[in-house]
Formats: sequence, structure tokens, C-alpha cells
Amino acid sequence: MRIFGITIPDNKQIQYALTVIFGIGLSRAQSILDDAGIKHDMKTKDISSTDEKKIRDIIENLTLEGDLKRQINQDIKRLIDIDSYRGFRHSRKLPVRGQRTKTNNRTRRGNRRVTMGSGRIKV
Repeated sequence: MRIFGITIPDNKQIQYALTVIFGIGLSRAQSILDDAGIKHDMKTKDISSTDEKKIRDIIENLTLEGDLKRQINQDIKRLIDIDSYRGFRHSRKLPVRGQRTKTNNRTRRGNRRVTMGSGRIKV
């Protein structure tokens, strides 16, 4: 099964398989399946062609993949352009949502640990 040019895994339950598409998490995948009237625990390979068409029709109405990434980048650029606090944090590559920065921001700033050696003095 392919949606938006992305191959959906065959051996997973359909609710988890849909999450490989950027912009679809577990709760959105479950709501898509509820709208289509498909059981959540079915495997992707067991989906009939009519059910596949229902899923595809629902997903086509959502903003996903490249369009969603483009929209997110435009939103960040807008924040930077209007000189908002969040835009300032984005431009400096700092945490945006109020996290502490003295420690625990290695994900955002990158791993900059200094290796000091074993700490023992050799005589």
C-alpha cells in the first residue's frame, strides 16, 4: 500500500503503519480509521481495496509530508521576521518552549561534552 509516495509497512497493524507518514500520529491515524469504518487492529496486508480507497480519500484532505514541512518552516520564518521572542530563540538555536538552558538542552544545541580523561595523576 502506497500513500503520498510512501510505502506503508505490510506486517504492522494499520493504526501503527499509518504513522510512517509525516503529520500522522497515533491519535490521528485512529481517527482516520474511525472515519473510514475500519478496525484498528487489522494488518495492512489484510485491508481490502475499497477500504484502502476510503483511507486514501480521507488522507488526501489533510496537510501532510512536504506541504506540512513547508508550512512549519514558513511559520518559523514568520516568527523570526516579526522579531518575536520565539523567533529569537529559533534563530539562536535555543529551546523555544521555556525549558531551562543551564543544563539539559543537549538535544537542541548538540553534544558538546569535554572529555577530561580518567582524573588520576600518574607519578
